[in-house]
Amino acid sequence: MNLNILNTTWLMIRYNLKIIFGNKFFYFLLAAVLIFLIIVVINLSTGGSFEIEDAYSVLTLSGALVLFYPLTFGIQSDKDARTLEIIFGIPDYRYRVWFMRNLLIYGIVFLVITGLALLLKASLLNFEILPLAFQVLFPLLFLGMLAFFISTLTKSGNATAVIIILIGLVFLMFGDAINLGYWNIFLNPFDVPSRGSITAFNSLVFKNRIFLTAGAVIFLLGGLMQLQQREKFLG
Repeated sequence: MNLNILNTTWLMIRYNLKIIFGNKFFYFLLAAVLIFLIIVVINLSTGGSFEIEDAYSVLTLSGALVLFYPLTFGIQSDKDARTLEIIFGIPDYRYRVWFMRNLLIYGIVFLVITGLALLLKASLLNFEILPLAFQVLFPLLFLGMLAFFISTLTKSGNATAVIIILIGLVFLMFGDAINLGYWNIFLNPFDVPSRGSITAFNSLVFKNRIFLTAGAVIFLLGGLMQLQQREKFLG
């Protein structure tokens, strides 16, 4: 029995890795690495200041690009390939498939972030890699699960991409107004304000991380609940 479970789990992992690495994922991964390298090269060539808050921003951007394709276009890719019919054909199988896929995606993202952080440490800045990578995961969890939830509503990768980009633009446009709000998705925990209490800022970051984690869980559960509606996806 245990052998069957392990075999089934391994088959699920192989299937989802093919989905994640299929189609255009490589181009988003390449774009993330190129943007990262461009920023590093510019800083090395100009001798500009590069602090840990800058590293956080660069790694967040790179991680978001890696996440973008598999979570935004995942439902549409399954629908176009008609694999949704297989997933919905087995009771509750869709939950295990998508939960496993999300775990794999974030596992890959964490490895990419850690690898890029190692390059940063070797070339520009001395810092603790794991704490930085851990902090980067919070906004990525929120944005990724939001994209997953919206994709279950629209069933379209293009529509989901437009909505996510619009949400991102809104937060960037009003960034100054909400910069120190715990609801700010892009709050940088390493960009400590020169004025004000460090204790108060740390408390703000803690509340922000709770908000992002709670939001990610809600969007994940909402997306999985949307997958109960078989007719909506196969109709």
